[in-house]
Amino acid sequence: MSRSFIKLSPWSHALIHKRRFRLFSSSFTTPYLLLGTTLKNDLPDGSDVRDVLLFDPTKEEMLTVPNITFPEDLAGSRQIGSARGWGIFSNEHDRSLCISDLYSSLGPKSTLTMIPLPSLVAVHSNQANAVWNIAMSSSPSEEDCVVAIKLLDRQLSLCRPHSDMRWTNVGEILAENNLQKLENSTLMYSKRERRFYLPGPGGNSLYSWDLHLKKNKVPSFHELLFRDLPELDDSEWKLLGWCCRTEHLVELASSGQRFLVKWYAQRFFSSSHEGSNYTTRRFMVFREKKMTEGRYMHYTEDIGDVCIFISMSEAFCVEASSCSGLKPNSIYFIGHGFGIYNIVDTTIHHFQAPEGAPTSFKDPYWLPPSRI
Repeated sequence: MSRSFIKLSPWSHALIHKRRFRLFSSSFTTPYLLLGTTLKNDLPDGSDVRDVLLFDPTKEEMLTVPNITFPEDLAGSRQIGSARGWGIFSNEHDRSLCISDLYSSLGPKSTLTMIPLPSLVAVHSNQANAVWNIAMSSSPSEEDCVVAIKLLDRQLSLCRPHSDMRWTNVGEILAENNLQKLENSTLMYSKRERRFYLPGPGGNSLYSWDLHLKKNKVPSFHELLFRDLPELDDSEWKLLGWCCRTEHLVELASSGQRFLVKWYAQRFFSSSHEGSNYTTRRFMVFREKKMTEGRYMHYTEDIGDVCIFISMSEAFCVEASSCSGLKPNSIYFIGHGFGIYNIVDTTIHHFQAPEGAPTSFKDPYWLPPSRI
């Protein structure tokens, strides 16, 4: 998945009415896509006031949450990752890090939480600011929470923000094992097994770490055995072989059911000065069945009442029936295009650019439903 800016201009130019709102409901919201913020004014104490821009995929509208105060520490920071609705922010001046529930606490009675993290300066990497994605073992407000950051150069580091303010680097183990092509693998945490997982090259294996970081730096290796592959023409398999591919392991919290998603993006060349770009060709979804012989991944075109959300945040599942307007058996994605992929018939519905949305934005994040 490219880390470049997502441009809205190539989308359909049909305009969608935007509305301004406040989140007063005490029920669960739908998943929203974070588009960015608009600065309203600076305050004398270093904080500022902004409008928060969200995209509602159920109505295909941009929603504006007005007049949100960003404290000084966040006003001078940029978001570099997201997991469980929490964002990780990096200060532009001293590169200090913090976790905040800013975007999941937009209600008028919500209390903003900010938790410091050790600086990435301590991470031995030439790309200390190039965060690919993050994952968390639980809400950062819990004492035993472990935060994991995966960088673009395959560096993987973990810390416990409430008990050990140092990064434990485990990515060096991957380098020692000469594992390549892990740049596009995304990190996730399994609540069912209390382990962090990272798909191996090509999505044919998994590497995992438990929460005893200092004792068990060496990852466990899990070979994946695939069954019931889709019946495609040789020409289609050949084309998919030329595609850029990313792998995402995702777990449904209510049941512990896991899916491996392979995302194929086809490269095309633009006649403009922008050069080449990628567009989504298709997804493949495999349902995990853990047996005594190993972990079997069965290709499926039916995940039932489940939606999968993929962006630069940690991928997550939502039961469609829990949020009005969500389409079951679908993948909501942004990165190589922006839309909904129907798993049954492999069709893509592309979202249109909402009126007033930014013309470009970097690393947009899906925010899971939250009680606000």
